[in-house]
Amino acid sequence: MNGNTTVLSGALILAIPVALFGGLVSFFSPCVLPLVPGYLSYVTGFSAVDLAEAEGRRRGRILAGSALFVTGFTAVFVSEGALFGYFGAQLLSHQQVINQVTGGLTVLLGLAFMGILPGFTQREVRSHRKPVVGLLGAPVLGVVFGVGWTPCIGPTLAAVNFLASQQASAGRGALLTVFYCVGLGLPFIAAALAFRKVLGAFGWVKRHYQLVMRLGGGMLVAVGILLLTGVWTHLVYQLQVWTSGFSTGV
Repeated sequence: MNGNTTVLSGALILAIPVALFGGLVSFFSPCVLPLVPGYLSYVTGFSAVDLAEAEGRRRGRILAGSALFVTGFTAVFVSEGALFGYFGAQLLSHQQVINQVTGGLTVLLGLAFMGILPGFTQREVRSHRKPVVGLLGAPVLGVVFGVGWTPCIGPTLAAVNFLASQQASAGRGALLTVFYCVGLGLPFIAAALAFRKVLGAFGWVKRHYQLVMRLGGGMLVAVGILLLTGVWTHLVYQLQVWTSGFSTGV
């Protein structure tokens, strides 16, 4: 079975670490990280003090609330990834042009993420709707987060969706955004389960926001340049040759 029709195609293998890192960068961005305690309190129904002292049955509720919240935004982002993958498949005959367009857009998104390009990506555009508090409202709040929280996760998520379009498959596009959600969602769950311990790490990130933003933006710029120059396509081909032995198909 050829590399273009396998689950672990070259394009997917190359894009997965980018998606994972993009999710992590989104979590540690200035408009997500400072609000994590509030989100966790909202979806669990516990105060910050309760979260810090969580144990026993309370820890189970915290895990459930944070996991349901992550499930909510994962459903939104994976649907987007599937959509981009589907349209990528329809436009496969124009792959070179798509690579150049998405590469250029990814470079611009990276520069905007770094704060070099001012504009709409720096504005706060989110939903202020307040779902029901606690476990019942956790997945709803996750959906609201996925639909409306665009100022910082916008550039990284857009880049991942561009890469999803390269997969030329709704299934692989969805799978790629699953990895983005893993990068974004696992820190939420870890923060819920070890709230007191992660406060110190959060403090370090807050003191080094500029570095985090530059690393994330630099990643997007690098991926965009690879797409623009055709190096990405060459790397994908080499990985397809390497994975040609895999037989698990979509």
